[in-house]
Amino acid sequence: MSAVVAVLGWSPGVTAQWPEFPDPNAPRDAEGRVRMDAPPPRMPDGRPDFSGLWMRAASGPPPPEGRGRGRGRGGGGGEIPVERFPFDPDGPPVATFGNAGANMDGGLPFTPWAQELKDARSALRNRDNPDANCLPMGFLQFHLQPQPRKIIQTEKMILIEYEANYGIRHIYLDGRELPPQGEPQPWWYGYSVGRWEGDDLVIETNNLRGAEDSEFDGWLDVNGSPYSNQARFVERFRRPAFGHLQIDLTVDDPKAYTRTWTVRLDQRLLPDQELIEAICNENQQFRRRIEID
Repeated sequence: MSAVVAVLGWSPGVTAQWPEFPDPNAPRDAEGRVRMDAPPPRMPDGRPDFSGLWMRAASGPPPPEGRGRGRGRGGGGGEIPVERFPFDPDGPPVATFGNAGANMDGGLPFTPWAQELKDARSALRNRDNPDANCLPMGFLQFHLQPQPRKIIQTEKMILIEYEANYGIRHIYLDGRELPPQGEPQPWWYGYSVGRWEGDDLVIETNNLRGAEDSEFDGWLDVNGSPYSNQARFVERFRRPAFGHLQIDLTVDDPKAYTRTWTVRLDQRLLPDQELIEAICNENQQFRRRIEID
């Protein structure tokens, strides 16, 4: 994990300042503060609108006494404690940035192949994590990054821009079917299509580059939990309130896991802010430290 920490240590998303621009459409109280508990906005067709700048939040069991809540970007680009949403004991286990199965009974259900690969990554202190090498990350690691992500929603497509490593995803909402596994060329972010189930947006993704394709990709979390090029991800997006985005992520990967499993990822809105330019390759001094270590 030290390699990833080295990257985050200089990341502009953690320390830099960025001008604020008040959203004229955000619901506000009499003192001008954004009402994060207000009803979520909707598109012209009545569907929930997920657009906005989002930051990871916490919703798992409260941390042990004396442990911090974590920190992230807040108003004006400074650091503030990561907001905690109420814990839902009936919901899926809540994933953490370091370990997708941290709150899962028994941990992640690795196959022998996946356990061996994860152990090998750990033996190298996870220095091959894509985040530490300025490469695209897996969805779960992207969703839980300390750097935010911006969702841009249209009628036919959703774009997600990740400040970390300049990642970008295209999610098609135009009714097309998910292509068969192995038909298109495998991509870093795979092929994603979305459909509506009531107010929930269900996104299916396959045809990802997996751990067989490169030593760098196929990482779910900082600790190196792998996924293979057989993986299929299902993300269920919902917006319970103006300032709250909830994602349930299901992983179906028979090569890496003995069963399908689901975790929850909560996000909080960063109103009145924009993404900061973050060029990962701009400062590669950390690689010299990795080689020395």
